[in-house]
Amino acid sequence: MINFVMPYSGLCINSNLINHLKIIFMSEEMLKINTAISEKLPMLDCGACGFKTCDEFATILPDSPEEIKRCIHMNGKNKATNGASVLHRQGIAEKMGWIDNLQRPFDFILDCFENEPGPRETILPYNPALVKELGVKKGDIMIGRPMGMSCGCPITHCGIVTDTDPRNGVINWCVTGPLRPRSEGFIDIGYYVAQAYDGLIKEAKEEIKLGLRYWFLPRRCMLQWRHSGLVNAVTRMKDGGYKVRIEGLFIG
Repeated sequence: MINFVMPYSGLCINSNLINHLKIIFMSEEMLKINTAISEKLPMLDCGACGFKTCDEFATILPDSPEEIKRCIHMNGKNKATNGASVLHRQGIAEKMGWIDNLQRPFDFILDCFENEPGPRETILPYNPALVKELGVKKGDIMIGRPMGMSCGCPITHCGIVTDTDPRNGVINWCVTGPLRPRSEGFIDIGYYVAQAYDGLIKEAKEEIKLGLRYWFLPRRCMLQWRHSGLVNAVTRMKDGGYKVRIEGLFIG
């Protein structure tokens, strides 16, 4: 430890204190930089980059700006495609102009329930017997791909199982990014049919009514493609939003 005496003042400053102040200053500057970078990311938390959230991904970019190419939603100019470079709390749908990544209009964004890792989805494997054979249970990390007459999608989905019914093979899970399957392993359920979504609507172009079909954008859809579904249950929340269950799913 070294003590410094300030000229003309007789004030003694400990070197540890100086280093501590430097760390505080650098941390504040880094926080400002990370915040500025985060605001340029799509904030979809899709996990395709290998990080759990866009905020975590932003922490590596000041030292490794070339890693921005990991984000599949960014173009070569480091701007999110189609105007999606906004924070959800600023109204992502309005900033996107209510159009998806293929320039098609949608009616609302389906958001996740609080304290859940991703959108809540009900699925039925093409081979329902696999649920029992593989011993799929709550908490399992699982992958699979929606295919066929319902929500056919070219992207393999990853998620965490929240509930199963071995009698008929129905699985409820929260769809997440690929980070945990990559690092912790997974159960591969194969092809499945997407039966329903449950979630919250915080941004909508119009009043949501029971029994009507809408175009919607799942909050963490990696492709940012609109989906279509029939609202089979709806509850108006105190904050003006909606809690909904959407069935009869189609993509596009």
